[in-house]
Order: sequence, then C-alpha cells, then structure tokens
Amino acid sequence: MVNTVITLRPATQHDWPAIASLLEQARLPLDGARDHLDAYLLATIRGEVIGCVAAEVYGNAAHLHSLAVAPRLRHRGIGKTLVTAVLQGAADRQIARVYLLTVNATDYFVQFGFERVPIEQAPHAFSAWAEFQGPCPGDAVFMSLALKSK
Repeated sequence: MVNTVITLRPATQHDWPAIASLLEQARLPLDGARDHLDAYLLATIRGEVIGCVAAEVYGNAAHLHSLAVAPRLRHRGIGKTLVTAVLQGAADRQIARVYLLTVNATDYFVQFGFERVPIEQAPHAFSAWAEFQGPCPGDAVFMSLALKSK
C-alpha cells in the first residue's frame, strides 16, 4: 500500500454489495444497515471499496457503527482515517455527542476519546437502533464521546 491514495466518499445504493461483504468479513451485523446507506462513509483505492463506517444522526447526537476494513488491509490506519473523518464531519454539523456499541473494540475507540457509559444514558431516539432490537450481544459496551463545537 506504499504511495496508494485512499479516497473517502459517501456510499450510494450501488455500494451495498461491497459494504455487506466488508461487514460479513468483520462479523458485524447486517440488520438495518442497508436502510441507512446515506450514513456510510467509504474508503476506496482505485475505485475498490476497502473500508466503511456509518454515523446515523438523531437530533444533536450520532450513532457510529459498522466500522470495517478489508482483512488484507487491516492495521494500516484505514479504520482510523474513517473514524476521524466521521467525527470531524459530526463536529462540523454541530453534533454534540457520538455513541456506539462494541463487543471487542473498546480499546480501539478509547484512542479517539470514547468512554464507557451506562446504557441508560442512551438518548431515547436510539431505541430504534437495530443493535438495541437484538443483534448486539448482552456483553456489548456502550460508549460515548462529547464533541467540541466550533
């Protein structure tokens, strides 16, 4: 990947097969993902989708989910690039707080400033999340990050 240019762009309906493949390879749930394609940011190399993340906005809060990178390209900073871009975009949109649920990436999200918080602190609007409806295991960790407004 030396000197390879990674491009970030919003997802379109045509990107669903690539997104679904990434999520399946990362063992992430597909439930509800296709219904929120407009929330996805993609990383591409020469047009190939190699990473994705979603940030659904609910009022002044956002739900970050579905971070996945092609297995052959993991541990090269692509996920960090995607998360950083989504958080910057949320801050630019005056989003006050970003939330997520994770089973095995707690330490990863701590590097961005996310902290564990009780699930009871989830905004009421988040009860519509697919994860809250069942696919996320009971040992999932709920995390939150306050964004600084400009």
